[in-house]
Amino acid sequence: MKSLHSIFALVPALALALLITGCTGGDSTRLASELLVDELGVAIKGFDPVAYHVADMPVQGKAEYATQWNGATWWFSSAENRQLFIDAPEQYAPAYGGWCAYGIAEGYAAETDPVNGWTIHDGRLYLNWDAEVSADWRADKAGYLEQSEPNWSTVQKELQEGEATVYWHDQ
Repeated sequence: MKSLHSIFALVPALALALLITGCTGGDSTRLASELLVDELGVAIKGFDPVAYHVADMPVQGKAEYATQWNGATWWFSSAENRQLFIDAPEQYAPAYGGWCAYGIAEGYAAETDPVNGWTIHDGRLYLNWDAEVSADWRADKAGYLEQSEPNWSTVQKELQEGEATVYWHDQ
């Protein structure tokens, strides 16, 4: 009985996920919303957003150090990092909801690789599709930021309305 109850408890969440998925192709169980989250609602694939700033590297977070912010679950590698985030989430959360900064500059949403595709620039975490795209983005940060800043509001609105073009790694 307990397992059947657990399945029924998931039905509303899965229905919501299917309703707001606005991707063009790819796995329909993934959410295409303002924040890039996995099917469980965890941001940046469970990596600790504070670690990029304080350790200068990606560090896998742990569910035991989780917090909720802006409609997503964020994992941290320590209680200290979680508290830093709670105190200043805008400082540590990735730009553009964790979507690919290069993609936003080009006018679309794309999944990111938080291990190989990241940059801290002017105190802000930017994620990208992969290491190659991240290197291209870093080579002309000013140019891409000039494009992505005005594009973000358009892509953000399209994500909210389920009308965005979204690219996933396994397409």
